[in-house]
Amino acid sequence: MAEELLRIEGLRAGYGEAVVLEDIALELAAGQSLALLGRNGTGKTTLINTIAGVTRRHAGRLFLAGRDVTNLPPFKRAEAGIGWVPQERNIFKSLTVEENLTAVARPGPWDVKRVYAMFPRLEERRQNMGNQLSGGEQQMLAFARALVLNPRLLLLDEPLEGLAPIIVEELLRSIARVVREEGLSAILVEQNPRLILSMTHHAMVLDRGRVVHRAGSEELAADAQTLERLLAVGH
Repeated sequence: MAEELLRIEGLRAGYGEAVVLEDIALELAAGQSLALLGRNGTGKTTLINTIAGVTRRHAGRLFLAGRDVTNLPPFKRAEAGIGWVPQERNIFKSLTVEENLTAVARPGPWDVKRVYAMFPRLEERRQNMGNQLSGGEQQMLAFARALVLNPRLLLLDEPLEGLAPIIVEELLRSIARVVREEGLSAILVEQNPRLILSMTHHAMVLDRGRVVHRAGSEELAADAQTLERLLAVGH
């Protein structure tokens, strides 16, 4: 049995006094991936942000590979092995592509050369500043930056949002390669469940800050009725 990578117990969190998440429990084994689903405003981003360490926790605990990371600040969680690609991307806009990557790179299988091989477009623009990139290129760079951290757990918050279809395809291929073929543990948030159910092992649906459904990704993908009921996904 694969070792446990992430465990969340009785999590209650939000922003300031506002509580968004209630009694969240989650376990993810090493090498496994999770599709985190739900309609807009149900707490998906808040959960990702809480794992990354940027929300206010009111109760509960978080463990990474058995280590209690509940009280660690975001940079310490990154050091512990959490790679985070937020919706805002958080690239350094005043640094070049290459500087963005080398500034955060840590030893491991993913290095700058390897992410360039996956995203030739980034290599072509390696001397361009972050703010000179298109939205799709910025998203590739944000993903590449998370990879060169060589994380144990990758958090991807709507990485395909607002991108041109050709870029979506390229990113989907890259994410599928990293998650399915290379077995990097990941939690993916995406509005279109069908895009990520095919590449993840497990699925969890949030509604009003609570877990309302858990299933294997394959099982949920095949259950049109439940998808329609929970996520208003058309057949």
